[in-house]
Amino acid sequence: MFSRVSTCGLTGLEGYHIQVESDISNGIPGFDIVGLGDTSVKEARERVKAAVNNSGYEFPIRRITVNLAPADTRKEGSGFDLPIAVSILVSAGIIPQEAAEGYMIAGELALDGNIRHISGMLCKAIAAKELGFRKIMVPASNAREVSIIQDLEIYPVRSLREAVEHFNGINLIKAEPCDEAFYPDHNMYREDFSDVRGQKNAKRALEVAASGGHNILMIGSPGSGKTMLARRLPTILPDLTFEEALEITKIYSVAGLLAHDSPIIRERPFRSPHHTVSAVSLVGGGSIPRPGEASLAHNGVLFLDEIPEFPRRTLDVLRQPIEDGVVNISRINATVSYPCRFMLVAAANPCKCGYYGDPSRRCTCSFRDAENYLSRLSGPLMDRIDIHIQVPALKYSEIENEKAEESSEEIRERVNRARKIQQERYRNCGIYCNAHLKGSMVREFCRLSEEAKKVLRSAFDKLNLSARAHDRILKVSRTIADMEDSELIQAKHVSEAIQYRVLDRTARI
Repeated sequence: MFSRVSTCGLTGLEGYHIQVESDISNGIPGFDIVGLGDTSVKEARERVKAAVNNSGYEFPIRRITVNLAPADTRKEGSGFDLPIAVSILVSAGIIPQEAAEGYMIAGELALDGNIRHISGMLCKAIAAKELGFRKIMVPASNAREVSIIQDLEIYPVRSLREAVEHFNGINLIKAEPCDEAFYPDHNMYREDFSDVRGQKNAKRALEVAASGGHNILMIGSPGSGKTMLARRLPTILPDLTFEEALEITKIYSVAGLLAHDSPIIRERPFRSPHHTVSAVSLVGGGSIPRPGEASLAHNGVLFLDEIPEFPRRTLDVLRQPIEDGVVNISRINATVSYPCRFMLVAAANPCKCGYYGDPSRRCTCSFRDAENYLSRLSGPLMDRIDIHIQVPALKYSEIENEKAEESSEEIRERVNRARKIQQERYRNCGIYCNAHLKGSMVREFCRLSEEAKKVLRSAFDKLNLSARAHDRILKVSRTIADMEDSELIQAKHVSEAIQYRVLDRTARI
């Protein structure tokens, strides 16, 4: 007897329809799964057989062939166990064929018949809705994850027996309701800018970076507060929209990092890989492509502490993702794309020992060593960082100062206002912040006053700036002007932006 049920496969974050076809015929008993499945799919034979028997049903001792169509697309993962088992039981006459029609089914089977959590279920649910399905059967532990998708009937199952009894109308499973409306949760952040004493200039630079989505490099002695400042940057970033939160959640779902009790990520991610990270771990890849740290930081912050200690070859793989906002991983069978529109925040000591130029500590590096330390960073990578600032060591008076510091909530309100101006300006341009301006858009939207033009021209000549650095200054100037609700970029805006190019200024000196 022949049967067919539906499930979903994944290529990157995109789902596609898979038909699980089963045929039980006379002949030498056997169980084959065809359709270009990986090792975990092939191993489903043993899991399905044991799960069916241990659920109280008789596994057919006949010739069984299971086909995963389309047969020319590679299938990966253990989420095909449940649809394969249901398809076989339909062929065996234990489940009516019409009962399983209209369902998209996914789940991994344990040997005792229980159904386990699977990765990427959110992406599969979104694909199911786009394909026209209105009913999905998922592991119970995945139910909250997919409950954010509207207009879907979600049937959570804990065991194969529950699924069979549901299809047979014995114990119907109640469909799960959709989750409550989305709202960003700022209370999830444990850090706050009010914890940071002093560093007024660094805080201002981070506010500018957050307002325009700019990448930033902080240079300072150990203990000056670079990491502390970076970890608090997500708390002042603009409020997360539902679309942004959904993109982040899809990535974490595919990576298997989504908490079982959280239907959607409500705060901007902060990723801080160690400098020993490999290029594959940073941007994604592997024999079975998976998202890397760059994609896990999508719509959030990728923090690279001690950035000169990262291998240069590892850092250079970030150049294309920073520019394009997407990572493309090519393999023989397919090309997988993961979004990675993040803010790059880097921190570095001024030299190997960390105290070059520090007024209170003696540097033990030679002048040449200190000069070459930051030169480990390639020029093309540095060209993609809009802001680089110095973070000086705190004085004792600043540490002991009892004056209340500005909170993240107060700063975030100003950042939201600046971003709202940019979103309105770029509504029909395919971008949403000043950092993403390119080519002719810079000249179109970064209009300078006459005095501002003079300041920029003078800086360009004296500091021997590159054309790319010139555009970076214009973008940051545009952000500072937006923070003051000024349509025209004034001289003071350009002057402040130039102050955020410390490496250009010190290189010239």
